[in-house]
Amino acid sequence: MSTLSVLIVAVFCLGYFMIAIESVTKINKAAIALLMFVVCWTLFMVDPSQYIPGAIGAKKALAVSEVIEHHLGSTATTLFFLMGAMTIVELVDQNGGFNFVRDTLKTRTKKKLLWRIAFMTFILSAILDNLTTSIVMIMILRKLVENPKERLIYAALVVIAANSGGAFSPIGDVTTIMLWNKGLLTAVGVITEIFIPSLVSMLIPAYILSRSLDGKLEVKDYSRNERVDNVLTEQQRKTVFFLGVGGLIFVPVFKTLTHLPPFVGILLVLGVLWTVTEVFYYNLAGEEETGGMQKRVTNMLSRIDMGTILFFLGILMAVACLETIGALTLLGDGLNNVFNGNHYLVTGIIGVLSSIVDNVPLVAGCMGMYPVAEVGDMAVDGIFWQLLAYCAGVGGSMLIIGSAAGVVVMGLEKITFGWYMRKISWIVLVGYLAGMLVYWVERMLFF
Repeated sequence: MSTLSVLIVAVFCLGYFMIAIESVTKINKAAIALLMFVVCWTLFMVDPSQYIPGAIGAKKALAVSEVIEHHLGSTATTLFFLMGAMTIVELVDQNGGFNFVRDTLKTRTKKKLLWRIAFMTFILSAILDNLTTSIVMIMILRKLVENPKERLIYAALVVIAANSGGAFSPIGDVTTIMLWNKGLLTAVGVITEIFIPSLVSMLIPAYILSRSLDGKLEVKDYSRNERVDNVLTEQQRKTVFFLGVGGLIFVPVFKTLTHLPPFVGILLVLGVLWTVTEVFYYNLAGEEETGGMQKRVTNMLSRIDMGTILFFLGILMAVACLETIGALTLLGDGLNNVFNGNHYLVTGIIGVLSSIVDNVPLVAGCMGMYPVAEVGDMAVDGIFWQLLAYCAGVGGSMLIIGSAAGVVVMGLEKITFGWYMRKISWIVLVGYLAGMLVYWVERMLFF
C-alpha cells in the first residue's frame, strides 16, 4: 500500500475508534462519520491517479466525481429506504396502529408475558425494523410491568428478540437491508435459510430468562388517556396499521415482480399511506383541537432521525473510499489466508465484533472486501452472505451497546453496561452459537 493509502486507512480507523467510544466523548457518531467521509475523499483527491487510471490533469476532477457519484447512488438507495420505512412506522404508531399489540400481550402470568413479548418482538422486527420494534415494545412494557427490576429482564429479551427477528428478514435490520439492496441476498433465500437459526438464537435465551420469572402480574386499566383518543376511529386505526405493516411486507414482493430497487417499493407504500391518512383527516371535525394536524405525514417528516441517516451516509461513503483504494480487498485476502477460507470462523468473529462496534461499517466493509462469485459460498445467497446477515444481526445482542436496539433500550430503561454483561451476554452467546450450529446442520442436510 502507498503512503497515501495508509493515511486514508488511518483516518478511517481513527474515526471508527471515535464512533466506538461515543459514550465517552459525547460526540455524536453522525458528526464523526461525516468527517470521515469528507477527509478520506479529500485525501483521495491528492493523487487519484494511483487508483483511477487516467485521472490526471483536467480529467482528474471529472474522474473522481464519477466514482463518488456512483457510490453515492448506491448509498442513496439504502438511505431512501430507511427514511421511507421510518416515516411509515412513525405514522402507524402516532395514529394508534400498535394498540392491538398491547392488547394481545396483556396477561397476568409473568412467564406467559415473557413468551408473548419474545414472539411478538421477533415477528414485528422482521416486518418493521429492530430499532422501531424495540421502542414500541418498551413503551408497551411500561404499561404492563410496573416493577423496574422485573422489567429489565423483559427489556433485555426485547433486545435479543428484535435483533434475531431482524436478521432473517430483508427489511428487518439495516445490515440485511444493505446486503439485500446490493443484491447479495434474495428475500426468499435469507428468509428460508436464516429463519430457523434466528428463531433458535431467540428461543434459547428466552427459555433461560423465563426460569428467573414466576408468579402473577397486576393488570392495570390503561384504556384512558390514549394519545389517539377522539382522532381516528377504531376502524381507521386498523386501516392505517394494515396498510403500513402490510405495505412493508409487500415491498419484497414488489421488488420480485418489478425488479425495481427496494426503495421504490417503500416510497410506493409511503405514498399510499400518506394519501389514505390525508383523506381520513380531511373532514375531521375539530382537527386542530384533537391533535390531528400533529399526526399528518407532513409533520411526521420533521421527526425523522436525520442523525441516523447522516451517520449511514458518512459511514457508507467512507467505506466506499476504502473500497476504491483497494484496502478492503487486501483485508479480505488477509482474513481468508489466516482462517483458510473458513466462512463460519470469519463471519463468527465479525458477529462478535459487531457487539463492540457498530455493525453497519463492519458489513459495509465486508461487502467491499469480498467480490460476488457466480457460484459457491460467495455467490448470491451463498453461505458467506447469509452467515454475515445472521452474525452481524444476532451478534449485536451480546453487549447492550452492540446494536441500535440495545442502545435505545439502554437509554429508555436505564440498563447498565455491567448488569447486561453479567446477566445477559453469556445467554446471548449460547443462542448465537446454537443458531450457527443449526445453520450448519441445515446446509449439511438440505443444501
